[in-house]
Amino acid sequence: MRKSRVQRMVLATCLGSFLLVIFYFQSSLNPAAEDRILGTSWHGKSGRSPLQALYDSDQFEQSSLQATHQQRRDLLSSVCSRYTRKRRLLTRDDLRHLVVDDVHGLLYCYVPKVACTNWKRVMMVLTGQGKYRDPLEIPANEAHVSSNLRTLSEYSTPEINHRLRNYLKFIFVREPFERLVSAYRNKFTRRYNTAFHKRYGTKIIRRHRQEPSNEALERGDDVRFKEFVYYLLDPRTQVEEPFNEHWERVHSLCHPCIIHYDVVGKYETLAEDANYVLQLVGADASVKFPSSSKTTRTTDDMTAQFFEDISPFYQRRLFNLYKMDYLLFNYSIPSYLRLR
Repeated sequence: MRKSRVQRMVLATCLGSFLLVIFYFQSSLNPAAEDRILGTSWHGKSGRSPLQALYDSDQFEQSSLQATHQQRRDLLSSVCSRYTRKRRLLTRDDLRHLVVDDVHGLLYCYVPKVACTNWKRVMMVLTGQGKYRDPLEIPANEAHVSSNLRTLSEYSTPEINHRLRNYLKFIFVREPFERLVSAYRNKFTRRYNTAFHKRYGTKIIRRHRQEPSNEALERGDDVRFKEFVYYLLDPRTQVEEPFNEHWERVHSLCHPCIIHYDVVGKYETLAEDANYVLQLVGADASVKFPSSSKTTRTTDDMTAQFFEDISPFYQRRLFNLYKMDYLLFNYSIPSYLRLR
C-alpha cells in the first residue's frame, strides 16, 4: 500500500512537470503603487512605466483618442463576458506571440499581416540599448529572427506573472477577411514563398482540386483562393495541425479574453495608434513608427473581389470561423458578403 502511494506521488510529480500553468490575476494595486513597492525603474522620458502613464491619464478628462481606446477596452471586456463562460488558465504555449520589452515595460502580441514586421523593428530599437536607431534600417528578415526578441514564454512562472500584472500589454488588429486575403496573397501568389507552396499548397491542391496536374501537385504554387477557403473549412485541417499563424484567428493567437490588453490598436488607424503607444512608452522623439508606402497592400475593395467567387454557403461558414474576431474588435459584417 505504501509503495503504491509513493508511486502515485512520483507519477503526479512527473505529470506536473510537463504542464506549466500560469496563474494571472490583475493586480488590485494601481500601477504607481505597485511600482513603488517593487522598486521598479523605467527608461521612458517621464520615468514612469507605460502602464502607469495610461493609468494616470485616465484620472483626468480624456482626449478623443483616449476615449476611443477606453471604448475598445470596454467592448472587448463586454464581448468576452458574454461569450466566454469559463476562464481557463494560461500555458506557456499561449505566450509565444507576446514580445517582451523589459527596458520600457511592454508586452506586444504580434499578429501576422497587421504591421507586425514594423512593430518588431520598433521593439528591436526599444530593446536594443542603442544597437539600432532607425526601425527601417533593420532588414525585414532580421526582424523575424526569433533570437532578436524575447517572448514571454521564455520566462519563469513568477517572471511571467510579474510582467502580465505590471507591463503595458498591446495588440494591433485588422479587419479579419482583409487580413485573410492579405495572407493568401502573400503566401500563395508570390513565387518566392516556396516553403509555403511545398508545405501547404501541395496539400491544398491534392485535396481540393479536381484532376490537378502533376506539376501543380509537385509545385503547389498556384493555389486558388476558393481552394484556400475549402482548406480552412475542411474538418481535417485543424485535426492534423493548428492553423498557421498567418491565418489563425487573433483571439487564438493573443487570447484577449484571458490577457487584459491595455491598448487595442487597429490597422485602419495604424499611424495614430502606434504614436499613442510610443507616447505612453516615453520613447525618444527619434523613434518613429515606419509609415507604410506600399501601393500593393490588400484593401477592402480588393478583398471583395476575392469573395465574388465564393458561394453564400461557404461565405457563411467562413464568417462563422472568424466571427469572434469580428465581435471582439468591433468590425462590421462586410457589405460584399451574401449571407443567408
